[in-house]
Amino acid sequence: MKTLAIMRRDLLKLRRNPLTLISTILMPIIYLVIIGNSFQGQLKHLPVVVVAQDHGEYARRLVEQLLALQAGPKTVTVSFAADPAQAIDAVRNGQYKGAVIIPPNFSHAVGEGRIAEVGLFTDNVDSVSAATIESVMTEAAQAVKISFVTAREPKLNEIVLRPTWLFQYVDYDRGLIPGVIVMAIFMGSLMSGVFNWVMDKFMGMTECYLVTPLSRWNIAAGILGSGVTITSIAGVTVLFLGLMITRGRIEGGVPALLTLIAIIVITSTGLLAMTFSILGRASHPRLVGTFAGFLNVILFFPSGAIYPIESFPPWLKAFARYNPETHAVSALKSILFKGADLAAVTRDISFLLIFMAVTLALASISFKRTL
Repeated sequence: MKTLAIMRRDLLKLRRNPLTLISTILMPIIYLVIIGNSFQGQLKHLPVVVVAQDHGEYARRLVEQLLALQAGPKTVTVSFAADPAQAIDAVRNGQYKGAVIIPPNFSHAVGEGRIAEVGLFTDNVDSVSAATIESVMTEAAQAVKISFVTAREPKLNEIVLRPTWLFQYVDYDRGLIPGVIVMAIFMGSLMSGVFNWVMDKFMGMTECYLVTPLSRWNIAAGILGSGVTITSIAGVTVLFLGLMITRGRIEGGVPALLTLIAIIVITSTGLLAMTFSILGRASHPRLVGTFAGFLNVILFFPSGAIYPIESFPPWLKAFARYNPETHAVSALKSILFKGADLAAVTRDISFLLIFMAVTLALASISFKRTL
């Protein structure tokens, strides 16, 4: 009851200032659309798997062109596989961004002037990477007199590359939804959690706790509980607003929706505990605002929300692997757009759960019931 009383006090404060929750929801959407549209960098190191079932002259020439693009502009990183089904499954699971299937008798068909097709299977959820891979394949095709044709009735005497999307069509705006959700969670974790605590301490209101029988665990749990409630509501609201604006849907129905909500709650708890453990002892709310901008940059932009992680330099790619927002964005994308089940995102959710447990322990240790 003591913990619930602290939660109730924090939630009542928010009700008297609804602008905080509104800004938590609206600002990430506006911010992400503006920043996302300004990124025009060239992608690099996109992982592509090639299954060459034909080893004739034209098939070798096509593979050589892909290897040249890997060695020169470094747009792709080429791997090879023997089984087309396994290669496509690897794209589905996120191991590669695309799979190139060169069928048997490919070179023979080219030599006889007949239509020859090359299969291209892309992870179109990441629309930027998919478009880049299609462009790379066009370059490779042109070098061996292959024309990139998407019409239903191609002309004779040409090789046809038929790109195939493995998932539902995801346009640019819809692809931003996971990043918008994570940004809303981050902003909510600052505005409703540690900022409220530091502001109360700055105004002298926390001194009232010292004359009550409340333990530091009651106070910390109450503040974190109210913050998780507010932040999770903001994240779920952004999810539905994003789907409504982009006319999207959740692949997987109710089970997928429940999984999405669970991911939002876990991420909210972890980020709230992280900010509390870092800034809980700050003496002025200005410090929270200053440090918030720094945290937002180093966590959000390397998360893969608006730019694929595969194109990062090695040091930033290594950092992204331990970034909680990276795993949150990855899990949200897989469930929301790919219709993946819980087993497919076990790695991301496991990381988020461990991160949440560690930061909760640090937050409880750093919290003190003294002036």
